[in-house]
Formats: sequence, C-alpha cells, structure tokens
Amino acid sequence: MNIEHGTFVEKYDLLGCIQCGRCTGGCPVTARTDLNVRLFVYETVDDDRLEELSLKHEIWDCTTCNNCALRCPKGLDPFEVLLGLRSMQVEEGNIEPTAITALESVFNNGNPWGKPRALRCKWMEDIEGVEKVRILEEGEKADVLIHTCCTACYDPRIMPLAKNLVRVLEKAGVDYGFVGEAESDCGSEVRRLGEEGLFEMLDEDNTELFDAYDVNRIVCLSPHCYSTFKNECENIKQPVLHYTELVAEIIKDGKLELTGEVGAKVVYHDPCYLGKKNKVFDEPRYILGQIPGIELMEFNRSREISLCCEGGGGKMWVESESKEQRLSETRILDAREMGAQIVAVACPFCLLTLEDALKVKALDEEMRVADILELLGESI
Repeated sequence: MNIEHGTFVEKYDLLGCIQCGRCTGGCPVTARTDLNVRLFVYETVDDDRLEELSLKHEIWDCTTCNNCALRCPKGLDPFEVLLGLRSMQVEEGNIEPTAITALESVFNNGNPWGKPRALRCKWMEDIEGVEKVRILEEGEKADVLIHTCCTACYDPRIMPLAKNLVRVLEKAGVDYGFVGEAESDCGSEVRRLGEEGLFEMLDEDNTELFDAYDVNRIVCLSPHCYSTFKNECENIKQPVLHYTELVAEIIKDGKLELTGEVGAKVVYHDPCYLGKKNKVFDEPRYILGQIPGIELMEFNRSREISLCCEGGGGKMWVESESKEQRLSETRILDAREMGAQIVAVACPFCLLTLEDALKVKALDEEMRVADILELLGESI
C-alpha cells in the first residue's frame, strides 16, 4: 500500500486539529463501540501508521452522522479521516463481503441491492388515484425532477413512500417527472464505504443524466441522495431539495389539502443527513403540524443533537462488532418513555433501522414507525 508522504495531513488538515476531544465527546457511537475519532486524527499524522490504522475495525463503526464536525472548534470534518482509511482497504479488496456485493451491484445495476435495473420502476404500478406516473423524455420540461432512492425502488417496505409522494404531487398539481430506468444510485453510501473511484463515476453519470432534462429543481426522497447531490456533486446545475422542503412549500401555497385525521401522539426523529448535515429542521415539523389530529412531541435529543439511528455511513452493509444496545433501540425506548404512539421519520434508512429496533424491543404492538410520506398518504 503506497501512501505518498503527507497525503493524509494535507487532505484532512490534520495539523489543524487541537486535540480538544470534542469530536469523541459528542460521538454517539462511542456509547457502544471502541471508536475514538480524536485518537484516529492524532495517529494518522504519522504516515508510517496508516496501514496499521486502516486495519482497525473501529473505522467501520462511524455512521458519518456529522456530530464530530458540528462540535469541532476548528471547523474540521474528523469523520472524513475514517473514510480515507476505509478507502485504503477498498483498494486492497479487504472489506466485508456484504459491502463488496453492494458496491459491485452499484457498478453493474445502478443500485446496491443486487436488483436488475429493469425492475427499477416496478414500484410505479398500482398507485391509488394515479393512472400513470410521468417519466420524462430527454429534453422534456418539468418544474420538478424526482430522484427515487434505490431503497424505495426495490424494498417493499419503502416503496409506499415513493407511491405516496406521487399521490401528493398529483393532488397538488405539481409539474413533476421521473427519469425512469436510467436512474442510478446517488453514490452517498458508495463514498462512505470508501470507494472513491466509483463515487466519481456516479457523480459524472448523474450530472450528465440530470443535464439531459429541462427541469427547474431536483427533489430527492432520501436525505442521503439529497445531501450528496447538494453538497458533493459540484457540477449539478439545478437546486436540490428534500421532499419535505417541497411538500412544506406546496402546503403553504394552499395547493395541498390535508383532511384525513391521524389521531396520535407523534415524535419526530431528525435524520442525520437531513438535520445535522443540512439544517433542515423546520419543514418536517411544519408538515406534521398541518396533519389533523397529530399531537407533535419532541425528543430531548433533537435537531442538532439528534441521536443517530446508525443507518448511514455504509452501516446498512457493514455490521459492528459491538454487542451493546443499538442507538436505534435507545431511540425507541426514549419514544416509549415519552408516551409517543408514532415515531415519524423522513428517511428510508431511519425507517428501516427504527422499525427493526421496535421489533427487537417487542414494542411493535404499542407503537409504530412511519415516514412523513406515509402519514401524508393517510391524511390525503
């Protein structure tokens, strides 16, 4: 493994770190793993130790939730050091088989789930009240281009989110369209797994794909797609929004009437890639507040200090060695203690991890986890 002298020091501005420890002090996964972000930043200054450090399993415990970056007084992104170490192992092919399979599937099929591209639009069938979902032709005009999360295309549990988004857009009269089978993975988890070359390829392909359509905005169902297109793909010309930003806008404009009552105590869980990464806190709460019958509650750990669900950072494909209680389980127990009946989310990964935690804690008869799009579907 050939590492050019000073590469890590320069790329991650390691000499800017003052070793205050705020990164490790605020890292949520330190509660259940041996990960010490501060120590990794300190030790990676020594080029001779990079290979040794890259072999430590703790580098895969990071969920890239952004807590360390928010707390750093020098404005650094400590978690990026861990991604750099991951990339060294990816180059050697020395990563979990599940991660290798996911990356190979992205390269071959445009998604990490091992599903054929030909089935990417299967979810568009049998949507209540919608005769046909609009798929744009190259050069065709639309106000909004919707990017469907890969998980929503193929996971039966997440498909209803995409279906309900279409129902909302149709009911509100939004001029929208989809790419269709040519749509590909956003590259978010690809980069978090350390495969920088594949991410660069996806960046170029997605930018070229979006340029083929005459649209004003790109709207993403997943916060991970949203954050990647908005912050990491520098050549995308159109503004990028999360679906909660668009839905909040059309409700405020009086284009969407919510009449169905959802009588429940609801607590909203801030997804890391929507909240801590992009400061989208108010729009999801505004939408929930407009749904009749919802009593909106707040976690003690919310907004900038929201507790991570452990779904991001490639963790859907790499298991932690720790056997301690998962953060998602802690989150569910917090919700139960508050008396919440529904934990509302705005992210496919959060939905899957929190719902799994609900079952592990045998609380699925008392509470449920629902994406905001599901609650909107019930209300319209």
